[in-house]
Amino acid sequence: MTTVSGTTGTARTAPADQVARRLGISRWKVHDLIRSRELAFFTIGRCRRISDAALDAYISLRTEQEAA
Repeated sequence: MTTVSGTTGTARTAPADQVARRLGISRWKVHDLIRSRELAFFTIGRCRRISDAALDAYISLRTEQEAA
């Protein structure tokens, strides 16, 4: 987990492998979610990072879809 500090506060980010462990899915599946634009990300050089806010939004969206 990486912490990025800015003028608006502190954001936590994680690479795909850490997100995969948190969700209990494969790293390939995380990259699939990124490619399909279901999971928001940003890049730094060649590295893709997912913010905690983006991961929380994805989990909330999936939870709402499952409940409907």
